[in-house]
Amino acid sequence: MKAITILGSTGSIGTQTLDIVAEYPDQFRVVGLAAGSNVTLLAEQIAQFHPEIVAISNTDKLLELKSAIASVDPQPIILVGEAGVVEVAGYGDAESVVTGIVGCAGLLPTLAAIKAGKDIALANKETLIAGGPVVLPLVEEYGVKLLPADSEHSAIFQCLQGVPEGGLRKIILTASGGAFRDWPVEKLAEAKVTDALKHPNWSMGRKITIDSATLMNKGLEVIEAHYLFGMDYDNIEIVIHPQSIIHSLIEVQDTSVLAQLGWPDMRLPLLYALSWPERIYTDWERLDLVKAGSLTFRHPDHDKYPCMQLAYAVGRAGGCMPAVLNAANEQVVALFLEEKIGFLQIPELIEKVCDRYQSQNTTHPSLDDILASDRWARKMVLEVAQSIDSKQLSVPVS
Repeated sequence: MKAITILGSTGSIGTQTLDIVAEYPDQFRVVGLAAGSNVTLLAEQIAQFHPEIVAISNTDKLLELKSAIASVDPQPIILVGEAGVVEVAGYGDAESVVTGIVGCAGLLPTLAAIKAGKDIALANKETLIAGGPVVLPLVEEYGVKLLPADSEHSAIFQCLQGVPEGGLRKIILTASGGAFRDWPVEKLAEAKVTDALKHPNWSMGRKITIDSATLMNKGLEVIEAHYLFGMDYDNIEIVIHPQSIIHSLIEVQDTSVLAQLGWPDMRLPLLYALSWPERIYTDWERLDLVKAGSLTFRHPDHDKYPCMQLAYAVGRAGGCMPAVLNAANEQVVALFLEEKIGFLQIPELIEKVCDRYQSQNTTHPSLDDILASDRWARKMVLEVAQSIDSKQLSVPVS
């Protein structure tokens, strides 16, 4: 039985991981849980899975959480704040830590887990995007495994099983195209938050759904793939695959192309990351190619998805630039979700922030450099956003 800890237990990744634990109680045991502020759901998870330790990052929720689990026996250790989440990440005999915390907030807990010798089921792409230059040396130093738990990188990882060293030639990331894949570019000026949140294939959190609409999610995945698999940016391609059946592909040196297929279900990559190198039998719906029908592909429209090319440029620049891109994107998407800016201002603001940082980029950043660049980018987004004339917004602000 594998002992696991889940960071971000009340989010989409966390709840689906716990669904797996509930379905396979003879395979997995929960040691620790960490959540943001959803006391009700966290309390239910504690009562069901009986972790040894929990953390809630919102310090104002401590008393509410204690009251909600007063009848739970035995009582877990309860911690609060960022320091509490970090402690949970490195605690006890957990063999694997699922990193489901959204954004750069997942970086420090992931580093703590690595230093504690835990394998990482990586569902937080920002850990590598922002912290790759720091994370990868620590993974090697502590001899832990970094196992991708998102669908695209899990697909690549699965396709690579059995491919000899040096055999990989190209990575092909598939993208659904998001809410606006069938919109003409000219109509994007009218796009509202409710439009952008209508993902055609997946049920995800608000932030990642907006990233899918801009294709920034795929640009960030390019950077993550570069760090995970050591592939040059020139050999990482993005294609639009509306059906989301092929989760990504690799081309090997002899031009053979290998793909991983499955219904759009985040439990599949999560289960593989937790059970690797084993394969656990499931009763989940099996892929029926006839039912799936046609599988189609097309090149992404660079005019519709400027964030994608911006991510390539930032990835090639390296250093702290990916951390700046990631932080700026998080802050800008938050402004869009609050309806303070229009959809077309998302790439505009991010690019302006990245342009301002270029002259101070550090080639070989430390953790302090990365965290400082993250803070700088978030602050700069707000400064740049204030300079936008509200009359020029692409969508009316309500």
